[in-house]
Amino acid sequence: MRAFGFLSFGHYGNSYGSQAITASDMIKQAVEIGVGAEELGVNGAYFRVHHFARQQAAPIPLLTAIAAKTRRIEVGTGVIDMRYENPLYLAEEAAALDVIADGRLALGISRGSPETASRGYETFGYTGSTDPRGADIARQKFDLFLRAVDGERLAKGNPALVGQGQMLPIEPRSPGLRDHIWWGSATRDSAEWTGRLGLNMMSSTALVEDTGQPFHELQAEQILRFREAYRAAGHKGAPRVSVSRSIIPIMNETDAAYFGHRSGAESRDSYGIMDGFRSTSGRTYADEPDRLIEQLKQDEAIALADTLMLTIPSQLGPDYNLHILESFARHVAPALGWKPNWEGPVEGDPIG
Repeated sequence: MRAFGFLSFGHYGNSYGSQAITASDMIKQAVEIGVGAEELGVNGAYFRVHHFARQQAAPIPLLTAIAAKTRRIEVGTGVIDMRYENPLYLAEEAAALDVIADGRLALGISRGSPETASRGYETFGYTGSTDPRGADIARQKFDLFLRAVDGERLAKGNPALVGQGQMLPIEPRSPGLRDHIWWGSATRDSAEWTGRLGLNMMSSTALVEDTGQPFHELQAEQILRFREAYRAAGHKGAPRVSVSRSIIPIMNETDAAYFGHRSGAESRDSYGIMDGFRSTSGRTYADEPDRLIEQLKQDEAIALADTLMLTIPSQLGPDYNLHILESFARHVAPALGWKPNWEGPVEGDPIG
């Protein structure tokens, strides 16, 4: 681990203790957390995307606002559900955002996780999937998205305006955007697919596989398979890898009141069914800094990844979430090899 950022699920609602009651609260507080995190040296501000739920659903305007108010912190998604997206419009938006952010974009995309709406992407107008989870149209649309990002001429030109036989690419385009695209992988097989495409990889706090291994070991194997597939496909770059964890440094009585109980049952991996598959979910880390450091040093996937995403309790408001990030930055991250954002942009591990 060389970098860490926060991953917000963007919940809002009138639940007990929530400071994000409305969508307006959630969005404006997200900007405030992003700006404050940059000042602490945090490397990334990342947001989950869900539709038909009281959560963040339209990430591009939010990321653009944070990017316009900052200079060093990376902005990104973890992840956009491709089933709901127009691939050409997303390519245009991503290019504009990448330009505004001066390349500080980490655009995480995936098939998406289970949603509150049943095949909600069909309500958005994206029909034709024969897969129960819509994975087929997600991959098809992602392929078109990448072709657009790469500048392929996809649309027939109007002869009266551009001459006969002309094909047109999307505009605007950002030359470095392809290097800033990540696929959210939840299996070892999809990690290998991501590597063959030459993309970056995001891996979350759950994998839809159950091999009986501890979560961090299974995720470490996923990362190694990704890198080997990247190398075998002939790519020569330095792909980025991120993993997500729920980590809370217990610094005071408030931290202990909120999260001290998670040092019990939630401090172990869990196994169950997710989206119809056997799954493995990672543990929660909630402890005093010295103990956290020792626990996190034993996490093989964190050691392999360049970036660690901390899932944050965003509904508790900017002040408390910045307290969590500051506590981790001051008392835990340096012992894990962290480099603050003022030391330069995060780089992946070169693969020859």
